Amino acid sequence: MKKPITGEGVAPTSGTTRRELLKKAARLAVAVPFAGVFNQSLAALATPDDATTAKPQVQGVPRLTAADDALLQEIEERSFRYFWEAASPYTGLVKDRSQADGQDPRNVASSAATGFGLTGICIAVERGMLKREDGRKRVLNTLRFLWERMSHYHGFFFHFMDLNDGSRSWECEISTIDTALLLCGVLTCRAYFDDKDIHTLATQLYERADWKWMLNGGDTVSMGWKPEVGFLKGRWNKYSELMMIYLLGLGSNTHPLPASSWDAFSRPRFNYAGMTYIEGGDPLFVHLYSQAWFDFRGKHDKYADYFRNSALATHAHHLFCLSLKDKYPKFSDDLWGFTASDSANGYVAWGGPPAQGPIDGTIVPAAAGGAVPFQPAECMRVLHNLRDHYTKKIWKRYSFVDAFNPNTGWVDPDVIGIDLGITMLGAENARTGFVWKTFMKNIEAQRGMERAGFVDYPT
Repeated sequence: MKKPITGEGVAPTSGTTRRELLKKAARLAVAVPFAGVFNQSLAALATPDDATTAKPQVQGVPRLTAADDALLQEIEERSFRYFWEAASPYTGLVKDRSQADGQDPRNVASSAATGFGLTGICIAVERGMLKREDGRKRVLNTLRFLWERMSHYHGFFFHFMDLNDGSRSWECEISTIDTALLLCGVLTCRAYFDDKDIHTLATQLYERADWKWMLNGGDTVSMGWKPEVGFLKGRWNKYSELMMIYLLGLGSNTHPLPASSWDAFSRPRFNYAGMTYIEGGDPLFVHLYSQAWFDFRGKHDKYADYFRNSALATHAHHLFCLSLKDKYPKFSDDLWGFTASDSANGYVAWGGPPAQGPIDGTIVPAAAGGAVPFQPAECMRVLHNLRDHYTKKIWKRYSFVDAFNPNTGWVDPDVIGIDLGITMLGAENARTGFVWKTFMKNIEAQRGMERAGFVDYPT
């Protein structure tokens, strides 16, 4: 029987991980010339060279209009509905994906979606979408299951598991990035809920993760481990969503990564339309995930201001999409943005610049949705357009479908937990900075950034 498509690409087979899928997509990349007007004010924000001396121009919570706020509220409400309905009330695990119009028989959960879901509970309680006691009970139940019954190895969890009992799915790997996403949700709950049991369980889960073991004798963290083959060949050795892995590891009291590990991964620099920023040739989501929790605003290490780096990467992606307008006439300032997602031909890791994957004109709402904190005006234009003009086709029970192609008419029947998650967290951070402020209350998060060498800009 054919295994279903999953939110991380395809149902994993031996030796196939999401990161390997991204590498394959990068090899399919083709050069696309730039065509568009460069925003000079963004060019002045920063390059990695001047990030340690230039004073930031993007700080605080972005300014949003009343209409922006109302739309983001609606998106958050529908996205949270997914994380509540698509989670088992017994295990707390959250489905990797579901039909956009409601639940279906698929029962594969993911560690990453569960991490987003735990954070979503905090947002929902804060926003009055969920009673505090109901949220507390779900969080406590989830943490107990993770601590007492969920399979792990050295504190790291499998990528995919059965929704109802937590058993491993599809011979997938023990995943460092998916465990990191889960632990970010766990620590957000610890900081938000004034509950002794939640605090104890969350601390135990975090402190159990043996980050030193995941180095596997090297300078950089392994992408994972499988019972059948041991450590995976791939390492987190190039800028991507990896920052959360290293910062969580650096902040650990029990099994900390050495401070040198922050210097061990490469930060390739890329130039597009006069903008120079750190870019590893991956889809847009790599610039968003770590910054859904870790607050990089007004800070820099010796390499870069990563908040401004993501702002530049988002703007560059916007301009890159406009450069494709001759081929995909629906693309415009009001309709742009794609990142790793579903497509008419299965899950695809696509993005740009530089061009990655078999780009076909598909739009992925999570691209603009997750990037709202970095480029609010640009991203909100897209979200308003999607809501106002594509409602009948793409606006469903859990907000926007995962992807659609306005040039061909294809519409994805599904939503994916991680894409709804980055959109929900991005929306709330753009509105209030709530996730940043809550997560950064954790002393471990603060310690991780200190050990990595982050400092504030001078006042």
